Amino acid sequence: MYHLGMALVEVDGVSKSYPRRAGLRTEMQHVVEDVSLTIGSGETLGLVGESGSGKTTLARMILGLAEPSRGTVRVEGIDVARASRAELRRLRRQMQPVFQDPYAALNPRMNVLQIVTEPWVIHGREAGMARGRSALRAKAVELLGEVGLDESALGRHPHEFSGGQRQRINIARALALRPKLLILDEPVSSLDVSVGAQIVNLLRRLQREHGLTYLFISHSMPLVRYLSTRIAVMERGRLVETGEAVALCANPQEKYTRRLIAATPELPADVA
Repeated sequence: MYHLGMALVEVDGVSKSYPRRAGLRTEMQHVVEDVSLTIGSGETLGLVGESGSGKTTLARMILGLAEPSRGTVRVEGIDVARASRAELRRLRRQMQPVFQDPYAALNPRMNVLQIVTEPWVIHGREAGMARGRSALRAKAVELLGEVGLDESALGRHPHEFSGGQRQRINIARALALRPKLLILDEPVSSLDVSVGAQIVNLLRRLQREHGLTYLFISHSMPLVRYLSTRIAVMERGRLVETGEAVALCANPQEKYTRRLIAATPELPADVA
């Protein structure tokens, strides 16, 4: 049985609503409603649900990119929405996103050296990192090696790489500041199956090597089951079921969860 470590992220009664025009009236659209969950240090929490279920909005609130309408999000005990500017900068060094579209997330005008060292340029002084040209290059080579790319990539631009290689570059950038938490928002859904399997296995290896904590967001229940220690299921903005990954998939309590399991195929053989 999995035992939850010390909570790194605590989401307590969080809701998020946006105003929406409905004819001549303005109505509030409830995107996330009264969600509470925790993410323990070193675990992978899988957040699963169909498009529009509120998964990405919840992730944005954890990252401090959106403020809850109600409730609180705490990371390392700090209320993200009420954090000072200095506290928020420190928290953002500790949590990094990896998004769905690996091309849109990369600046096409920047080469790989500039992309993966950008976090050091922005945060390096606070993080105690050297920012000289040779030091940056050496760290970039080290990061690329961790994600399976070599030094020859440094001078090239995003359009010169395949989708899987671009996602490896995104992951390298996310690791630059040695964060505690990666928020992985559908990181393989735009890749073909075999390439996605390689990225999934890379993520598992990196977690073992660096003791990372993951929030892994996906619509694929088999993928979430494979990567996650625990699973949280969202439907139309609400958290409908949570549990240990193996137990929840073997004996789902909610009809919606059973539908998600039935709707998504098993993982390919090269995910191992």
